Amino acid sequence: MRQIASVKRFVLSDGPEAGIETLAFSTGGGLDFWVTAGRGMDIATLSWRGIQLAWQSPAGFRIPSAGAGAGDKAFNRAFGGFLNTCGFEHIRQPADGHPLHGSAPFTPARLNGYGEDWNTAEPLLYCEGEFVVWTLGGGGHRLHRRIETPIGGSTLRIVDTVEVIGPDPAPIMALYHFNLGYPLHREGTEISLDGVVLTGPLPRHEPAPAQSTLHVAPPGRVVCRVDGGGATVAFRWSTDTLPWLQLWRDLRPRCGVLSIEPCSIARSEDGRNEPVSFTEPGQSLRFEIEVILADVA
Repeated sequence: MRQIASVKRFVLSDGPEAGIETLAFSTGGGLDFWVTAGRGMDIATLSWRGIQLAWQSPAGFRIPSAGAGAGDKAFNRAFGGFLNTCGFEHIRQPADGHPLHGSAPFTPARLNGYGEDWNTAEPLLYCEGEFVVWTLGGGGHRLHRRIETPIGGSTLRIVDTVEVIGPDPAPIMALYHFNLGYPLHREGTEISLDGVVLTGPLPRHEPAPAQSTLHVAPPGRVVCRVDGGGATVAFRWSTDTLPWLQLWRDLRPRCGVLSIEPCSIARSEDGRNEPVSFTEPGQSLRFEIEVILADVA
């Protein structure tokens, strides 16, 4: 049956990526992607009908040195790939000793299981894993993630449960940093939310990184759609736990990244997180995002 679809486990062995445990998904429906268990169960590559759509950083899928960059922008030294998960005590600019986008990005995860399940009403490929971000006296969080994709299909689903594991109440913040590259961003690309165009048509290049914009998502399940060259990508999620959408891009030559960022809290004028309620120890929040690929109509 692996002639049709499969999940294969391997370890990257070259340069700064050496030692990162990875899963290669091939759905048999035109969608192929890598999940890097060694980098937070995030998604590194994502191809549709043989064309790479995820933004690939020149730095590769590296992991920053342990403890490096506390309070600064260490995230930018490893940022790359289709998805970087941000949180959970912080999700925005460095503040109050927290690094850019929090402590969660690029944390190695423990892989709990993966494979092909043909014996369900909807045969699918899947993986599950978890990681912990914890400091004595500083609180902690545990992420449990399941990624699944229907065999023969063109979608993938990310289901996350984030639990407070410290002795005291703590915030749970999340930002999903989805990064798209050429050919999805090209002259004329548009980004819409539930049919309303938020950005675009985009130019081919811009002289400087754009200021990020923040948008309130309508109540319920929403769809953010990116219409670019050769393909359409849609992100669908519930606003119960992700009521905001942040957009960012850097379209300078030799950068060329377009970011779609569903997130749990708003941003103040100085770029910091808005106040957020605390979650009791042992309690959790659930986040679900579906990614849908299609050809341009």
